[in-house]
Amino acid sequence: MLNNNQKFGEKSESMAAGYLAKRLGYKILKKNYRTKIGEIDIIAKDGDTFVFVEVKARRSSFYGNPKYAVTSMKQKKISMAALYYLKTRKLSNAKARFDVVAINFSKQLPEIEIIKNAFELAYR
Repeated sequence: MLNNNQKFGEKSESMAAGYLAKRLGYKILKKNYRTKIGEIDIIAKDGDTFVFVEVKARRSSFYGNPKYAVTSMKQKKISMAALYYLKTRKLSNAKARFDVVAINFSKQLPEIEIIKNAFELAYR
């Protein structure tokens, strides 16, 4: 059974996946990809590029814009999980990037911001 934070996270990730697919034409390949070394909220393709997406959402603006919540440690874990995903599928030479979807629920209607190429591969 999911707690309230987990339900909020799941709702946010579903909203992000829908936005990416319907508005931007991304092909959603996987949601909640988990490995021992990290997890990725959404794996998608944008044309011939694999896109590893981190979704950050806030119920209020008290803690600031959610896009700033993707720390260097989080970037490293996402990078490691992305490398593992590509390597295990023999896609090591594929084009790839990291996007962040920031969702702000503090207003009457949620605001969604897409940050393409939000960060570089960070695995050291």
